[in-house]
Amino acid sequence: MRHLLDITDFSVKEISDLIERAKDIISNPSVYREACRYKKLATLFFEPSTRTRLSFEAAMFELGGNVLGFEAASSSSTAKGESVCDTIRTVSQYADIIVMRHPDEGAPFAAVLDTGVPIINAGDGGHNHPTQTLADLLTIYRRHGRLDNLTVGLCGDLKFGRTVHSLIRAMSNYDNIRFVLISPEELKIPEYITAELDKKKVPYKETADMAEFMPELDILYMTRVQRERFETAEEYERLKDCYILTPERMRSASETMSVLHPLPRVNEISHEVDSDPRACYFEQVANGKYMRMALILKLLSACEKGEEKPITFYPSDKKCKNLHCITAKEPELKSLKIIKDGKERCYYCESELH
Repeated sequence: MRHLLDITDFSVKEISDLIERAKDIISNPSVYREACRYKKLATLFFEPSTRTRLSFEAAMFELGGNVLGFEAASSSSTAKGESVCDTIRTVSQYADIIVMRHPDEGAPFAAVLDTGVPIINAGDGGHNHPTQTLADLLTIYRRHGRLDNLTVGLCGDLKFGRTVHSLIRAMSNYDNIRFVLISPEELKIPEYITAELDKKKVPYKETADMAEFMPELDILYMTRVQRERFETAEEYERLKDCYILTPERMRSASETMSVLHPLPRVNEISHEVDSDPRACYFEQVANGKYMRMALILKLLSACEKGEEKPITFYPSDKKCKNLHCITAKEPELKSLKIIKDGKERCYYCESELH
């Protein structure tokens, strides 16, 4: 079965094909109005969402399909103690494809162990958000006409920012990409991401100074500091306003720079920036729908053709110590590991196992 759990599940060629399909959907919407007739998409959102959930629903409706599901864990049997795997096994009896968001890292990776339909990861804790990355890539491509030869600045919460993690993984596969990672020390990018960059020999710079590299950037990817990821309110309050993009700060940027943001924003981008032609975060919203339409078509087609992409993992005698991992909430899950960068990592959340 083909799933989308991590953006690296798709090759550069497959992403290029998705972009081309999305562009065709934009140009010829009538061609796709019954492409998913009689098909059902289940949206299982255990965590709040506006853009991702509604864009998936809009995508399926515009393809002529139907949608079922829930928008909060409290309205599902999870509130009664049902496991992720049991929920997925149940819903897969009703739907042709499932999209899920979950607050625990690795939950979609657990889901694919017990399903007969394609699973799409719509965000798992602070781990991954591959469909947001598809929206980001289409936005960058439509703005710049390329996905290579770019300097990409990512600013804000890089530790828990799952959109950041997925975007770095995707763009590091293109030629002549350079990253500028802008964050306070407490919100630095996780080690497993920088380890991948080091392995691929992708240049990057870590800094706490937003202004220093602004003139060099082709892309500035702003993120909010996420209240829901912090253990204490005090720590969140101390860091929440560490970076605010204002018209004054935009003056030093290139006239061709693009400002992206996965949204929602709180106050990290001044509303005055919205009128700047370089601001394209609401374009991302529309592009997300088109790329999700292309993704649904791809995965349903792969399912009908019997295409598979095996997931390689091994039994482990070590327990994951990441308190945000799905295994911390559902200890009955098998302990599984992957080997990445020569290290044993948790199959579900990619934390290093000790």
